[in-house]
Amino acid sequence: MALAVISSVEELIDRYNINLTQLAFCIFIATIVFFGSLMTFLESHLPNSIRQSFRYGKHSHKGEADALISYLEVPKAWFKHFYIFAFGWSLLALYLLATSIANQTAAPEYALRFLDLVCGGPSNRKVQVDSTTALLGTVMLTLQCIRRFYETNFVQIFSKQSKMNLSHYAVGFVHYFGVIVSLLSNTAGFVRGSQPTEVTRKSFSQLHVIYLLVFLFAWHQQYASNMILVNLRKDAKTGAVKTEQHLLPKGGWFTLLSSPHMFFEVVIYFCLADLFTPVRTWKLVFLWVVSNQTINALLSHQWYKETFKDYPKRRRAILPYLL
Repeated sequence: MALAVISSVEELIDRYNINLTQLAFCIFIATIVFFGSLMTFLESHLPNSIRQSFRYGKHSHKGEADALISYLEVPKAWFKHFYIFAFGWSLLALYLLATSIANQTAAPEYALRFLDLVCGGPSNRKVQVDSTTALLGTVMLTLQCIRRFYETNFVQIFSKQSKMNLSHYAVGFVHYFGVIVSLLSNTAGFVRGSQPTEVTRKSFSQLHVIYLLVFLFAWHQQYASNMILVNLRKDAKTGAVKTEQHLLPKGGWFTLLSSPHMFFEVVIYFCLADLFTPVRTWKLVFLWVVSNQTINALLSHQWYKETFKDYPKRRRAILPYLL
């Protein structure tokens, strides 16, 4: 019975070219742009339920709480859960891709069928990415997931009072599920009837090298920015946690930006999206990351300016000297 239902769903997806991964990111983009615009221009006129649902962390809603929305909140420390998921999910994708390339064989049937189910059906998935590009992109995203797993589970200091809406928690899982699946959805060897291309030293182009270097720079600078935030809550001599308050960060890229870690998140995803340019899903991923990080950076910037009266005027929210 279950197999019959799955087969019917697969047939429906293939017939109508329903790409569930793209649909999810389209919903994310529309939601963040719509509610982000409301929060930016009309927040004072919005009900507390919307403001409380949208805001979290340092710029969380400080007014009267909505009882139902409060019931749907979870600790912000649960951020670490979807990085645990991303850690394992990205390693699985890297293993499948590396095995396929090493053996010069197509992906296992279960992987092909799964990708057909969530990425548009077998007749709609075409090879648009060679194995070299896919391998580089998967290694890059896996490195990002591993580092964020380490930071959120072993370094970052979450406030015990900080909450986020359950929707933010769910979006985190869907985001990493979607971006990692999209690494393979249109890759040689992971589309029915295709074989992986050979990966050699010569198959790496100058563009591959440039994006890898830009990624590694952004990857390191994001870590350095996150460590500045972590150290604000630690005693400089003992390393013990001295506060859970949000303090004024200084040094590094915080000289120019209120949220440099968000800026470097955009840079990281730009590198990936441009490597995977032919894949439509990655265009949606990049739009989603840009819109999400920009809205959150603007809210954080506003909070900093309201909280610290001597906040440096030269600092911008997310783009140096511009935004």
